[in-house]
Amino acid sequence: MRAADRAPGSARPAEVAAEGGRATERGGAAARGAAAARIRELIHDASAAADLSADDLGAAAGCSRYAAYRAFTKAYGMAPSDYQRQLRVRAARRLLIQGATPARAAAEAGFADQAHLTRWFHRYYGITPGAYRAAGPYPQTPVRR
Repeated sequence: MRAADRAPGSARPAEVAAEGGRATERGGAAARGAAAARIRELIHDASAAADLSADDLGAAAGCSRYAAYRAFTKAYGMAPSDYQRQLRVRAARRLLIQGATPARAAAEAGFADQAHLTRWFHRYYGITPGAYRAAGPYPQTPVRR
């Protein structure tokens, strides 16, 4: 098909890329993977209590918030918010193993309150944080810092 036969505004991807359009924004798998890696690094570097917005993730990845979400989901199989929540639940579990109370583990891991931790902990592990702490050979007195 000749360029003159195409509808106005419709171009081949190579033509769009040459003009600096959307096709270069997509950038292929390597660019999406790099964006996802930058987002993952930001999530790991942020404190557990930090609430990262989609705009923060997009800025870190150098793309729109929507492109950042798609790139991360494609690379890691879950949304950035799910990934951050998973890291928080794991951090809370480590604190429980060290002997922290569920309320303290929730606060230090970045959850709004103990009920929020309990809801997500139970979804991930099938047991409440208090029962998890009581079942293990972990110290039952809170760790003081």
